[in-house]
Amino acid sequence: MIRRGLFVAPFDALADPRVVGDLAARAEAAGWEGFFLWDHLQYGERVSAIADVWTCCAAVAMRTSSVLFGPMVTPLARRRPQVLARQAASLAVLSEGRFVLGLGLGDDWVGEFSAFGDEASPRVRGEMLDDGLAVLTDLLSGGQVAHEGPHYVARDVRFLPAPRVPIWLAGRFPNAAPMRRAAAYDGFFVIGLGSPADVTTVADQVPGAPYDLVVDLRADQDHEPWLDSGASWVLTRVGPFDLDLADVERLVDAGPGFGSSA
Repeated sequence: MIRRGLFVAPFDALADPRVVGDLAARAEAAGWEGFFLWDHLQYGERVSAIADVWTCCAAVAMRTSSVLFGPMVTPLARRRPQVLARQAASLAVLSEGRFVLGLGLGDDWVGEFSAFGDEASPRVRGEMLDDGLAVLTDLLSGGQVAHEGPHYVARDVRFLPAPRVPIWLAGRFPNAAPMRRAAAYDGFFVIGLGSPADVTTVADQVPGAPYDLVVDLRADQDHEPWLDSGASWVLTRVGPFDLDLADVERLVDAGPGFGSSA
């Protein structure tokens, strides 16, 4: 069954956790099933303000009771996996199991990594992602970690288990490495698709249900052709540029049926 959600950039007019919480509550009332947030530190000269994704996720957890939510996606290479595990477990508890953790490499196209002294090489970030995932997943499962990798070290660490946190990995179509990585987790957020046929191509290479295959579309795209493409989630993109709160509220209030011909 296809599920519909929002993919919201908490930028500029939306760069306020209170506004994001209000939008999430409206989205749930309008019938959206997911509310996922971009995670960035900067996004070029056209974006002047960005809210912290974790504070926004806490606001969403407190203002809703049924929608799934989470960062989409967090670059694990700029976070310590043990801290991220605590954050994810806490949000899973706060939301009674509705938190989804989206992870990926991130992109340095506007110097988002290099400007802060973080790792700029996508190859190294890929190694850090794999290494960090090993630590993160052990901690989230409540297991005892004894992990020594090239980027992260964890010895004799145990976290108490929390509600299970699904992990969706992101990657660009048609790159094979992200697809292989994602197949070992709970879902694949596939970026850069050209047509619904591309979704079908990806669906043939990843696990079947209950595995999640997630795509996002602009609000002005016709969503109908994508609803039978093999994706389990179709997200409507809100942002990133020239966000007007009144326009966003109208889109949210219209509900998930706005993008279909029905």
